[in-house]
Amino acid sequence: MLFVAPSGGAGTLERQERRFALALFAPAFLLLLITTTAPLVFLAWNSLQKLDMSMPWLSGFAGLDNYTKMGGDPRFWSSLWLTFIYTASTVVLQVVIGLSLALLVLRIPKGQGLLRVAAILPIVLAPVVVGLFWRTLVLSPDVGLVDLVTRTLGLGSHNWLGDPQLALISVIAIHTWQWTPFAFLVLLATLATLPPDVYEAARLDRASAWQRFRFITLPLIRPAVVMVVILRTMTALSAFAAIFAATGGGPGTSTEILNLYAYRTSFTELNIGYGSSLAMVLLAITVFVSWLLFRRRKART
Repeated sequence: MLFVAPSGGAGTLERQERRFALALFAPAFLLLLITTTAPLVFLAWNSLQKLDMSMPWLSGFAGLDNYTKMGGDPRFWSSLWLTFIYTASTVVLQVVIGLSLALLVLRIPKGQGLLRVAAILPIVLAPVVVGLFWRTLVLSPDVGLVDLVTRTLGLGSHNWLGDPQLALISVIAIHTWQWTPFAFLVLLATLATLPPDVYEAARLDRASAWQRFRFITLPLIRPAVVMVVILRTMTALSAFAAIFAATGGGPGTSTEILNLYAYRTSFTELNIGYGSSLAMVLLAITVFVSWLLFRRRKART
């Protein structure tokens, strides 16, 4: 017997599927609003308030006073400059070292799987663990691995995290060590997909290794490099845990990037209003830089 669907049955089924999809989507979307959007709105509201827990009787609406205060705050400009140095240095080092390692490993016919597994280990470690690991075992004076090497080479012992001139270099090294494997894995996977016939044709045309790298490899892997730069830039701008565990932003303010300055202002100095405005500025910078990088990526693809 042939079953004939009743009139309007298809439309009813489509509406039921939409309601079912909405029922599945709504809880996750509501949870996302509660955990992300609501705190951001609350942060933006606090940035317009005068909330100094050391002087609670002076609390009230401040408008844009917290933002105008930054113009004359040398500590803000110093943290902003340190954020720029930290971000630019770590991103450039990660891309350069990651690409170099990927090109080297690609020439190794055996053992690539083991190298990839080893490369994942720094990434899966919590940033706090990484900061404490470097602070206690790698950069500790006298007993740290780096100090043992420098003393063996006759370069003496150094307080890597306690010297203002070395502390920033040290936290840059920590971030680079943890996240270079990410760039390495992405670029290695991209290099493995490049067509070998193009390189064979270039060799027949007597192109040098540098020419093949510059005119073939770099243009082909450019989308992957740009994506790595975007992701690593966003992470570096919001870096916090590893630096906090290693130096706490010190000594003094020598490693106090903008994220740490916002934290110290809010939870150490208890000036929550001004700390919220600093966090909003960092958020605006992160969004702007990400938008700019994505726009440049689309313009060239």
